[in-house]
Amino acid sequence: MATETDGPTLTVDELAARAGVTVRTIRFYSTRGLLPPPVIGPRRVGHYGSAHLSRLALIEELQHQGMTLAAIERYVDQLPADLSARDLAIHRALVASWAPESADEVCRQDLEERAGRALSAQDIGRLAAMGVLDRTPDPDVYRLDGALLRLGIELLDAPIPHETLLAARAALLEHARAAAHEMSRIFQDEVWSPYRERESDPGHDHVAAMKSLSAHMQPMVVQALVTAFQRTLRQELREAFGTEPARSGRRTGSVVSGDL
Repeated sequence: MATETDGPTLTVDELAARAGVTVRTIRFYSTRGLLPPPVIGPRRVGHYGSAHLSRLALIEELQHQGMTLAAIERYVDQLPADLSARDLAIHRALVASWAPESADEVCRQDLEERAGRALSAQDIGRLAAMGVLDRTPDPDVYRLDGALLRLGIELLDAPIPHETLLAARAALLEHARAAAHEMSRIFQDEVWSPYRERESDPGHDHVAAMKSLSAHMQPMVVQALVTAFQRTLRQELREAFGTEPARSGRRTGSVVSGDL
């Protein structure tokens, strides 16, 4: 068994077996820069270690959260190259604890049954634009975010152009990504780093501690973000149109927390 103190000891076949992926997948990830190169030993045999296993586990977690390969590449590119296996495990715990429920893969028939109506090609395009679903290589299979489906179906018949939905979602994602990046920095610098200094015992379960700390912060951060967005949007609309925006009969925050 490979450990960080022992150094890389796994062949590519052993790494694939331990990670539950194929050798072809490992080589593909390596060519895309998602995995660091192996240590080349005698007879030009590459050897892998626990850091490679941890990176594969992180990639798997990101995939389970519905991220595309391109998004995973951007995510991994931002990670320090010298992260240890333990740090990667902690990072994975943070991702898992803050991520929404995983997307489900559904066929066209299942999608329409859950939507409660037949869906045209235009409907599918609008749902994709709103981030409710993503297309897959199989034209009859979609990755569905079930939490957004009800809202997406309600918006299908709204008189909002497709291009407007795309522009709104792009704006929200851009600023959400910036806010998430800053929150990650604050969490690491102000919460996690001081905690690790206090709890320097090697036997301490840092992964469990990360889950606990992030679980305590998550409700506060999410609610603060939703509330701040609601207040700011209301103020912007008031200044733009000179009036208070009309309130629907729904519970406040239902659209905002659902996002587009």
